[in-house]
Amino acid sequence: MNLEMVMQELEALGKERTKKIYLSNGAHEPLFGVATGEMKPIFRKIKHNQPLAEQLYATGNYDAMYFAGVIADPKAMSEADFERWIDGAYFYMLSDFVVAVTLAETDIAQEVADKWIASDIELKMSAGWNCYCWLLGNRPDSEFSEGKIADMLELVKNTIHDAPERTKYAMNNFMYTVGVSYLPLHDKAVEIVKEVGPVEVNRGSAKSKFLNALDNIQKAENRGHLGFKRKHVRC
Repeated sequence: MNLEMVMQELEALGKERTKKIYLSNGAHEPLFGVATGEMKPIFRKIKHNQPLAEQLYATGNYDAMYFAGVIADPKAMSEADFERWIDGAYFYMLSDFVVAVTLAETDIAQEVADKWIASDIELKMSAGWNCYCWLLGNRPDSEFSEGKIADMLELVKNTIHDAPERTKYAMNNFMYTVGVSYLPLHDKAVEIVKEVGPVEVNRGSAKSKFLNALDNIQKAENRGHLGFKRKHVRC
């Protein structure tokens, strides 16, 4: 399938209701409103195809950009490619659920994510923290430096309340993921979460929301899910 054929199939799958949901979350035109599960039959026809993924991502169409992440070949992507993708990720559903997810399947994931976390750019920071969440929730604990992850928890504790809004979500998710999926620092994550307390996030015109990772860690523990690892990063 070429670019034109994929765009036609995506357009045919678009739903106005789904489009409105994406728009309310920060997407903008052009987009069709394709539910992610509806993309699976197209993926089965194409499998992984990096050149086509690059063409789709470059369209600026949200659905095409999302599908680019589905068919991307992460190991064929360089750091420069990921920088280009994160620069094009104009809202969190792209930065955190396309770019960060794709990066998490590479050998350069931690190196790139570290730079993004240190960037002071909201969606880069969000993608960097979320990349670690995808990594910790998938890879063996032995692949990570316990000291490094502990330092990252301390960084969250000291900066989360003053971080940009989307970065707050990602940092909160990081504390939760360490507490559930990285057993060497479960106790420390719980301790940090308690020190941090509820995290207020501003949702524009809507009422502020408070995030509390402790409740979710405790729910996971009650269900016997401590140590949980995903079999795959991408579905």
